Amino acid sequence: MITYLYWLGIVVLVGAALYGIGVKAENWKVGIIVALVILFVGWATYFFRLQQVFVKRYGGVMSIRVPEGQHHLAATWKDDNLWIENYDPKTNTCVFSEYSKGNMLQGKVTITNCNPLVPRQ
Repeated sequence: MITYLYWLGIVVLVGAALYGIGVKAENWKVGIIVALVILFVGWATYFFRLQQVFVKRYGGVMSIRVPEGQHHLAATWKDDNLWIENYDPKTNTCVFSEYSKGNMLQGKVTITNCNPLVPRQ
């Protein structure tokens, strides 16, 4: 819900810039430039800073796809970064993948001979 409210706020700001500068001040060139700047800054702020904060703290929206051929095992948060554990039966490895803000610093840990889906004897 918070994600949708954020984007609604960005759209309202873009509309206000277009209306205030483009219509009222009759300066469409500046109005469009200001609207595009607001849209870009809003997108960059969301992607590089707010997306995982919204999801973790306020119930935002985020989608992650499990890679083809792998099985999802677990997910956990470390600070504001999401760690996903998947199992690859072809190589018998567990892969921990980090989803950081803006996907800039992504960690990856691979455990060989993991085989978590088969009970131990």
